[in-house]
Amino acid sequence: MTDRTVPGRACLQELASQRRLPAHQPMDQMTLQWIADNRPVNFDAAPSFPRPGLMLVPARSWFTTERQADSNHGILHNARVSLLAALLAQEYGLEDDDVAAVCAAGAVHDCRRRDDRADAGHGRRAASWFLHHTDTVTGAMSRPVAAVALHRATEAIAVHDVPYGDFTAQQKRVYQAAPHLVDVLKAADCLDRYRLPLQQWWPDLTRLRTPVPAWLPPAAFALVVRSEQAALDGATHHDALTTARQSLAHGQ
Repeated sequence: MTDRTVPGRACLQELASQRRLPAHQPMDQMTLQWIADNRPVNFDAAPSFPRPGLMLVPARSWFTTERQADSNHGILHNARVSLLAALLAQEYGLEDDDVAAVCAAGAVHDCRRRDDRADAGHGRRAASWFLHHTDTVTGAMSRPVAAVALHRATEAIAVHDVPYGDFTAQQKRVYQAAPHLVDVLKAADCLDRYRLPLQQWWPDLTRLRTPVPAWLPPAAFALVVRSEQAALDGATHHDALTTARQSLAHGQ
């Protein structure tokens, strides 16, 4: 990997160690190198997906700002979560409409973020945006999705950023009506935390309510490294993600 960190600017990993992370946190080469160098020792050396999986790459216009689209919770993150969510949904035998709906949810779950910090309420804002733009999102998927599945996906987006233990009484009722989409979206979002610049922020599978197959964490890690590297090397978001997914679908 070549050094593409902007001269004179500290990398995200250094800033995180110093508790000085800025509001917007695009990936840099030094941080990505640190991530690659800290690959968990128990991970399979040749990770792969058992199937290509459904993935939706969100449009730049779906995000609050151009800057946010290119940041740590932007296009690359949302697209990877859409793929991971679809793979998990397929793994557990969910119906095709639910697979497509949770893929769409992953693609937009962080689209209304204002920055890369905690940004309380961004799940509700994204759910509201999705509710008013479902035709746009499903149109980008080139397939119709049943309205009931889209409704469940909207509810999952609204609570994806809320810890289970903090659910209100209303959120608990919503969750009990369709727990599978909430659980899958939360798990997929968690699995993309390998992009974050401190290991203590990486996936903690004990916080999830759905089991994660052993093949998925190593593949999720590789998906982060390969797609982020391709983007740093100049590939478009779509090309970076597509190439990374294809390499893992073929076990390369």
